[in-house]
Amino acid sequence: MPRKPNYQFERLDRERIKAAKVAEKAALKREQRERDRAAGVEPSADDAGLDDD
Repeated sequence: MPRKPNYQFERLDRERIKAAKVAEKAALKREQRERDRAAGVEPSADDAGLDDD
């Protein structure tokens, strides 16, 4: 007999995992930016948040 689905728990679990991935990516980008600044490298347009439309 299949288990009864718990939609709310499953959705919250997916959101928690996604938020952790986003936070990890943001932390890696922040660390890279700090390393670049310490090395004297100019920030690129991607890091500055500028668009070249």
